[in-house]
Amino acid sequence: QIQLVESGGGLVQPGGSLRLSCAVSGIFFRDYDMAWFRQAPGKQRELVASITFDRKTFYAESVKGRFTISRDNTKRMVYLQMNSLQSEDTGDYYCAADRRHWGRGTQVTVSS
Repeated sequence: QIQLVESGGGLVQPGGSLRLSCAVSGIFFRDYDMAWFRQAPGKQRELVASITFDRKTFYAESVKGRFTISRDNTKRMVYLQMNSLQSEDTGDYYCAADRRHWGRGTQVTVSS
């Protein structure tokens, strides 16, 4: 059974940091491209960052320089380090494998 389980969301003040984690099971993890998406209230889901099986990374313009995606193939984990958070970063964050398998999401709220 394929499972992606996100964690690490929460409430943080503007300028703060959070680290999201995604635990993956049921697939040969190291072969998969992984990504983080987010969906803000009333908006469509958007790609935040991705990392290929060979560790090439991509970032949405809105998060470049603030977010870092990484993966640990041994632990079957993918991470999203989020710094200098802004209210616009508020939303539900989803982990995806090859954009075919999805987690249930973790909520991030940036508010004072």
